[in-house]
Amino acid sequence: MSARRSGVRKLLTLAALLPIGLSLAAVPAPAAPAAFTHPGVLVSRAQLDFIRTEVNSGAQPWKSAYEQMMGSPYASLSRTAKPRSVVECGSYSNPNLGCTDEREDAIAAYTDALAWYLTQDDRYAKKSIELMDAWSATITGHTNSNAPLQTGWAGASWSRAAELVKSTYGDWPGAGRFATMLREVYLPKIIGGSTSNGNWELVMMEAAVGISVFLDDRAGYDSAMSRYRNRVAAYVYLSTDGALPKTVPGSGLNTRDQIVRYWQGQSTFLTGLTQETCRDFVHTGYGIASIADVAETSRIQGQDLYGTDVGERLRQALGFQSKYQLGAAVPGTLCGGKLTLGLGPVTEVGFDALHTRLGIAMTNTQTLTENQRPAGTNNLFVAWQTLTHAANPH
Repeated sequence: MSARRSGVRKLLTLAALLPIGLSLAAVPAPAAPAAFTHPGVLVSRAQLDFIRTEVNSGAQPWKSAYEQMMGSPYASLSRTAKPRSVVECGSYSNPNLGCTDEREDAIAAYTDALAWYLTQDDRYAKKSIELMDAWSATITGHTNSNAPLQTGWAGASWSRAAELVKSTYGDWPGAGRFATMLREVYLPKIIGGSTSNGNWELVMMEAAVGISVFLDDRAGYDSAMSRYRNRVAAYVYLSTDGALPKTVPGSGLNTRDQIVRYWQGQSTFLTGLTQETCRDFVHTGYGIASIADVAETSRIQGQDLYGTDVGERLRQALGFQSKYQLGAAVPGTLCGGKLTLGLGPVTEVGFDALHTRLGIAMTNTQTLTENQRPAGTNNLFVAWQTLTHAANPH
């Protein structure tokens, strides 16, 4: 029997064992392009050129977003990297042995890469390279309970930085070593996914997709995209899913009670609700950000997911969370009538794709997005998305 037929049979057998109302997400078809587009992680060359034109003309909101980025410590040309051989991150980054340093150096490398392209001042490209070289010469691994999440956070920013620099500035002497770091230190830690809260696997797959683009790794890309598609379907609920949310194959969520516990005790499922809405909006925002970021990279690489269930789940998740972040009354049937807000600077990419490019009306998301401009960084993996994606038509 072929591996493909064997895998399908296993899924069908598992699905048959599920109680009525539970559904597994389907394993998507391969998605990697025959040849990757570069630059192609989160931002394309056309998008970058649009940003540069708007910034140079002094147009808003790009001018203020650019000034915000350039005025941040992440853009400082005097920044000194703080690499460690082993980054140790426990729960909630306690202990924090290199966790913050790694994430922030990775964001700085991406910030400098953007600054290079927008200013054409090669000091910024060289600073980005300096930060990447410092870490690729030093790091050998991540450890403790938050290691997969930390690797995803940092890997998402490293891949954006490296992709921009290599594609628009050129190869540098340490580029091969940096690629080896991503391939041997980062990718193995994240490519297998996670059964923790959904934002973990989503950012891990965001990093894996970005790294795979940079490495021209079609197998890694397909593996990461398959896990991403399954996790998105299991992270945002749509009424068409049935009585209960979808589950990820191998999650161990086999009963209604198990699913309700995993969804933070929420037993009434509403379109746009996420698996972490009743936990807090901060972590929900992480998940939404990664859903949008991967969809954007996929679009650049030739497969537009916005017209699939991914786009619909993203649209509904943005609208649902935005409504309550803006102050709508919380019904007693939602999280016991109490929400912990704090969605963060995570709406620009999805809003741009769905509203600017596809023309979908998203009133609550639009209000929240415009109120939050310019969106800065969450100091983890989201950075400067008003600058890169506000009203960007490309």
